Amino acid sequence: MPALYRMGYKESIDPAKLPLHVAVIMDGNGRWAKQRGEHRITGHQNGVKAVRETTEAAAEIGVKYLTLYAFSTENWNRPKEEVLALMQLLVSTIHGEVETLNKNDIRLMAIGDLKSLPQDCIRELTEAMKATAQNKRMNLILALSYSSRWEIIEGIKCIVEAVEKGQLKAEEISEKKFESYLCTAGIPEPELMIRTSGEHRISNFLLWQLSYSELYFTDTLWPDFGKEDFYEAIVDYQGRERRFGKISEQIEN
Repeated sequence: MPALYRMGYKESIDPAKLPLHVAVIMDGNGRWAKQRGEHRITGHQNGVKAVRETTEAAAEIGVKYLTLYAFSTENWNRPKEEVLALMQLLVSTIHGEVETLNKNDIRLMAIGDLKSLPQDCIRELTEAMKATAQNKRMNLILALSYSSRWEIIEGIKCIVEAVEKGQLKAEEISEKKFESYLCTAGIPEPELMIRTSGEHRISNFLLWQLSYSELYFTDTLWPDFGKEDFYEAIVDYQGRERRFGKISEQIEN
């Protein structure tokens, strides 16, 4: 007898209910390496495969924006050896993925305090963003040297400066106006945020933007996170009722 076909999560996804924007906190590289008696950087190296898998999975089903929390401002406090290795890995990965991004019509973007990155990182990132700028299928956004508190403070500084210069009146400041001063200006808010490794917190990531996002936590460590894991998160998201402060009856009507 032929083996029974087991439907995967991808086949269960409703294309009409896809999140426009998915954000991911890629956590667990260090623990993955430790479990195997390896150096932490080995975990980061193996995490690159999960980045490819997740990016491909998102593009395949039609997600338009995918934001990956790649390096936080707090990560600068890690051991120098690890930070240096991470920066080198970042440069080599970006350099090596441009052709694939163009082949798959994916645009690369970045948010964060990019000026704080090493010069070779800035150069590779700038060249990659320029080379993929015309791609339309999906926007892949890397959060680098990013923290939400930093982003909000920077936005406030810009608003204060605009008011002082007479370019903006205090009464003109609204949620929409404030959002235009954030790194993510012009990017829709994530409907879904995924965090791997079993941690249940958002770690200073898109605090403003995640106000109404659905949060999905999985025990899977980032290097083990694959397409099926991503599809499972999408199916879970589609099973939720998003009310935005309303009641169920209002949503149904």
